[in-house]
Amino acid sequence: MSTAAANNAEESRYELVRDGRVVSIAEYQLAGNTVAFTHTETVVELRGQGLAGRLIEFALDDVRLVGRDVIPRCPFVRNFINDHPQYRDLLAA
Repeated sequence: MSTAAANNAEESRYELVRDGRVVSIAEYQLAGNTVAFTHTETVVELRGQGLAGRLIEFALDDVRLVGRDVIPRCPFVRNFINDHPQYRDLLAA
């Protein structure tokens, strides 16, 4: 089973793709140097397997790599950052 995450900038969302199928998404809005995460979703039959967490980890690492800040409007992203303090420095002031 092949799983990969990527930023689909044209759709303004991060995607987790498993065997050619998008199984989890994290939508965002980009404003200057800030990424506002607005919605995270995983296909129903695959929920509870940690896929959204893997995707958010990838997305936050990518945001850090390009030097942007994060606004976690999505409750899932907000909770993920609360549970993973190594990402708190990404929060916009």
